Amino acid sequence: MYSHDKKFNHVSTTNRLIIRPLKFEDYKNWLHAFKNRFPSQHRYDEGRIDMSECTYEWYSALVAKHQYLALNDVAYVFGVFRKRDGAHLGMVDFSTLARSNFQWGRIGYGIHNQYWGNGYGKEAVKEALNIGFSHLHFHRIEAHINLDNIVSKKLAESVGMKFECIREGFIHEFGEWTDNLVYYVNAN
Repeated sequence: MYSHDKKFNHVSTTNRLIIRPLKFEDYKNWLHAFKNRFPSQHRYDEGRIDMSECTYEWYSALVAKHQYLALNDVAYVFGVFRKRDGAHLGMVDFSTLARSNFQWGRIGYGIHNQYWGNGYGKEAVKEALNIGFSHLHFHRIEAHINLDNIVSKKLAESVGMKFECIREGFIHEFGEWTDNLVYYVNAN
């Protein structure tokens, strides 16, 4: 498990990206990215969403919740920022599924649709996996992907994740229990 003091604040960089927990001062960049999304491109893209309730106070509570979840080893949420201008591009996150003899986590990822087609998703997920292994000390990381989410499947494969199985009736979403593809990668 990641050892931290009073805050989880790991920062990682790639050639083009900074991947780190959200900070209170990120509010304007974070809100700007959500407000400038394109309309939904497919079933798994929320597209434009109503951000009217997302005041600074609401956002501050979100950041505090992320810190609480990280400090309790429940989940780790990272913002993905572009180095050259600080633009908020999206998020990557981990959920701790089991520790003890398993050291098992789940990764999730999303890039705002106005930034698609630039390779940011692949770059962010590849670096997030490094964080998951080297700083969060997971041995196994899984991605749970809807059967028809071809884009997510290709992204998982592009960063070296392997298809393992289909878990039937695995996640409750869209008003029903849905099947998911399970992709995984183990620490070297």
